[in-house]
Amino acid sequence: MTTSTPRVAVVTGAGRGIGLAVVRALVEDGWTVVAGSRTVTEALDELAADAVEVDLGLPEEPARLIRHAIDRHGGVDLLVNNVAGTSTPPGGFLQLDDEAWLHTVNLTLLSNIRATRAALPSLLDRRGAIINISSVNGKVPQPRLVAQSAVKAAVSNLGKALAEEFGGQGLRVNTISPGPTWTDLWSSPHGPGAQLAQRAGSTLEEFKDKIPAAIGLSTGEFAAPEEIAALVVFLASRKVPNMSGADIVVDGGMTKTF
Repeated sequence: MTTSTPRVAVVTGAGRGIGLAVVRALVEDGWTVVAGSRTVTEALDELAADAVEVDLGLPEEPARLIRHAIDRHGGVDLLVNNVAGTSTPPGGFLQLDDEAWLHTVNLTLLSNIRATRAALPSLLDRRGAIINISSVNGKVPQPRLVAQSAVKAAVSNLGKALAEEFGGQGLRVNTISPGPTWTDLWSSPHGPGAQLAQRAGSTLEEFKDKIPAAIGLSTGEFAAPEEIAALVVFLASRKVPNMSGADIVVDGGMTKTF
């Protein structure tokens, strides 16, 4: 009796939100998951057999995460680049200095580049896949998130460039661009949901169900992190092996006019 080779996935920014949902979905689908997070949360520790504490904004850390996966599990079949750094502080162009821009570039774009560079030989050897988590803000920028919007646009472009360069060698690269997704970003007392509620003279709990309409979601609902995770599992499955270079928007119809 032969045993199949385990499918190994590396997920960055895995501690909460979309990243944690992706880890859960991949584990349920039978993947061996190496989960990288700056803080290994209790939820992540319980879910992932191999959770690694790593600061992906530092130059050597993405490669360290990939080396760990290869040394411990023999290779990488899937890389999910999810980690991101928001514009800090949030605000328009004149509120952000070089340090704020570099924070966003390092954590959102360069972490992606560094992890991809380190994983690429193994991914090519195994004819694997990369899935980049971008954002609808890469297509519809918001002034209060100007750095994040600009850098997410670069992430989306990078995915297409990698798909073009390495598609002939069996690597599939796709991008998912979520719109508003109900994570702790939206549910926090200082997040955009709370700010919208305050402007409406309401509390977040009272205003929550009105937010989708207020921000133009045709479905009237936020996406759930599990929706993005389900799409990751589908793209990683090889059920559509000729799908590469795509940027799939999951935004409840927010960008219906584009």
